[in-house]
Amino acid sequence: MSKKDLIKGTEAIAIGALKANCKYYFGYPITPQNEVPEYLSAHIWKNGGKFLQAESEVASINMLIGAASTGARVMTSSSSPGISLMQEGLSYLAGNELPAVVVNMTRTGPGLGGINATQGDYFQAVKGGGHGDYKNIVLAPHSVQELFDLTFKAFNLADKYRMVAIILADAILGQMKEAISLEPPEPIFEYDKSWALTGAKGRDGKIIKSLYLKDGEMEAHIKHLWEKYERLKKEDTMYEFQGEENAEILFIAFGSAARIAKTAIKKANKSGKKVALLRPITLFPFPEKILKKLTEKIKKVLVFETNMGQMLEDVKLNVSEGVEVKFYGRPGGTIVSPEEVLEQIMSF
Repeated sequence: MSKKDLIKGTEAIAIGALKANCKYYFGYPITPQNEVPEYLSAHIWKNGGKFLQAESEVASINMLIGAASTGARVMTSSSSPGISLMQEGLSYLAGNELPAVVVNMTRTGPGLGGINATQGDYFQAVKGGGHGDYKNIVLAPHSVQELFDLTFKAFNLADKYRMVAIILADAILGQMKEAISLEPPEPIFEYDKSWALTGAKGRDGKIIKSLYLKDGEMEAHIKHLWEKYERLKKEDTMYEFQGEENAEILFIAFGSAARIAKTAIKKANKSGKKVALLRPITLFPFPEKILKKLTEKIKKVLVFETNMGQMLEDVKLNVSEGVEVKFYGRPGGTIVSPEEVLEQIMSF
């Protein structure tokens, strides 16, 4: 059996970043993710990297743009209102096709809200958040092990597609401790970075830009981006499926909500109710094909989120015809018990 360590969720993110050879971190403190920069400030220098606490979230995302332009592996982390301040920078990263990892340990909103866990930032992460036609890779861990594994994998995916990869988690996961393996889930893959700005001595200069003013240039650039997103859908959509394809109910949840759901589903199955679970791991790309396939047979779908129904919209867009979709949502940082979820299953 491989060695396991008892690690806090936020620290698992930081360790995953270091194992993935993150060289530069820029960030600004905000609860509930402060252990990420705290850990990196103490350890990233051992990796030959640099830590810089920026004066604001706006500054940190723009520092990320500059460092990413050199081809280095870079990361920032924040929580909901801080991520909101970064949206212009995220749009520039997408337009410039720069790889970077951004961690959002979500807190309640809108506005200042509170520091409790929520899934209210699904729209912001999955639908873009900033201006223009673009997408980010969005990864939704549901355990401390996945916080480590998916942070490591996020750097590979960001480099592969020259995109921002977002880790969308919350305080439930970030503040819990679990025994995990700190062995990387895959190698560090090397991708072509001939686009990087590394100095023009002995060669022609390079330009990284998102400004296209000639007729048709911007349209061509956006179409290029979307061709890349379609390739991402084909090659790197991730999900977990538990249960039988002829189940009575297909339960769909992501992140910490899926943790709660798994306990409720076990109890429902023991009582004779046949319930299967589909857990999207990539929120973008959303697991459209498997959802369509499963709902050709399973005609009842129960969606559970700790928000007012954001992933629900993507579920409704991708189920087969004749499917009844029920939603159970608890916003505002309420921690839902498995018994409450079980009640929703048994009454469906």
